[in-house]
Amino acid sequence: MQPETIEHRARLCRIARHAMVEYDLEPDFPPAALAELARLGGATPKAASVRDLRDLPWCSIDNDDSRDLDQLTVSENLTGGATKISVAIADVDALVRKDSPIDGHARQNTTSVYTAAEIFPMLPERLSTDLTSLNVDEDRPAIVVEMAVTSDGAVIGSEVYRALVRNKAKLAYNAVAAWLDGAGAMPKAMSAIPGMDQQIRTQDRIAHQLDEFRRQQGALDLQTIEARPVFDGDTLRDLAADEDNRAKEIIENFMVAANGVTARFLDERGFPSLRRVVRSPKRWDRIVELARQLGEAVPPEPDPRALQRFLVKRRAADPLRFPDLSLSVIKLLGSGEYALEHPGEEGPGHFGLAVADYAHSTAPNRRYPDLITQRLLKAALGDGPPPYADQELSSLAAHCTRKEDDANKVERMVRKAAAALLLEHRVGERFDGLITGASSKGTWVRIFHPPIEGRVVRGFEGADVGDRVRVRLVDTDADRGFIDFVISR
Repeated sequence: MQPETIEHRARLCRIARHAMVEYDLEPDFPPAALAELARLGGATPKAASVRDLRDLPWCSIDNDDSRDLDQLTVSENLTGGATKISVAIADVDALVRKDSPIDGHARQNTTSVYTAAEIFPMLPERLSTDLTSLNVDEDRPAIVVEMAVTSDGAVIGSEVYRALVRNKAKLAYNAVAAWLDGAGAMPKAMSAIPGMDQQIRTQDRIAHQLDEFRRQQGALDLQTIEARPVFDGDTLRDLAADEDNRAKEIIENFMVAANGVTARFLDERGFPSLRRVVRSPKRWDRIVELARQLGEAVPPEPDPRALQRFLVKRRAADPLRFPDLSLSVIKLLGSGEYALEHPGEEGPGHFGLAVADYAHSTAPNRRYPDLITQRLLKAALGDGPPPYADQELSSLAAHCTRKEDDANKVERMVRKAAAALLLEHRVGERFDGLITGASSKGTWVRIFHPPIEGRVVRGFEGADVGDRVRVRLVDTDADRGFIDFVISR
């Protein structure tokens, strides 16, 4: 059978599995992990220190098709005008024990890998979508991060503890956002729970306040457009833009706040932690030049507050092109990494979020650093020793950074394969685009319609990140994830 006659989904699955192996990621669970899985039952904590919070109006907000639910949220008004926000995080460690066969597979891949054709979960689906997922109408053990937030968005108090929780409403980002914006009806799952509508409005308000507070500290206001595949059966028809919305911002802001509380909690208890860091950008000079080209000025040395002011002005001045500027800035900021931080140390922090203390902790079903952090939290809560030695944590930090990069490469390769399938009949056409990468390794461009990235193979001399160009498509190769352009002069 010729490649062009193979159904798109099957072809992309084959490409995805090949990419997983190429980047030393395990596409399937080993027999020992499957045997362990067959022996597992549910987990219900009995310890006196575990609080029973099943009666609270918890809800989850996630993608429409998400089944691995990592967190629930709930709000409560406090005296004095503050609001308590509680984030319940699935207690994955209750069933996935350190150094077990299932843990070994998770430790190797370190993350779930989401491709256009197939998802490669970090944990077996019976766990991540059932036994350790915070599913609706199911009692589940959790780690709760509780925060008191003032009307100006400052976190003035926090607590971390173990609890038993019950999801009352499984909500989806798009439906909740449409309702909040007055563009859609109240979701049925929301209307079925008395008072859940007010819960979501309160959470929306507090998330906005948290966001505004971080913006004042220099957190960057960035907007990107992610392309997701649209299938008709097993045939790829399009790549559609998946944009941010108010419901996503609720969860994003609560997770940033909870991750900061987690990092500080471990530090106060004298525990080491894995921090998520984004260092000061090495290509700040190019950000300065991009601002100058737009008639703005940012200082010659990295300054997140100055960069944020510049971004706010550009969003207001040119909202249609702001995602393109955001993409350029993100590329120039560089990628994040995991780093061991000892108690009392002052690490590099997270430049983009403008926070000094930040540990990934809110997605243990799909991210291994979060599971590591959860084990550290439970040890600290139980007054036990850290479950990881410093040398092991340092090694894990480097490994998680590498494997996250490998997973991103797999996802990117499959996205490019899908894009190549869409473009294979458009060779010779011209497109407007934006230079997204320029180094000794190559020059890259993202065209606007459809939002697809490819390599510039000719005419790239002098091009740099953020430049707008006119390009011509000269070749595609879906199996290799290649999309080649030349710059039209």
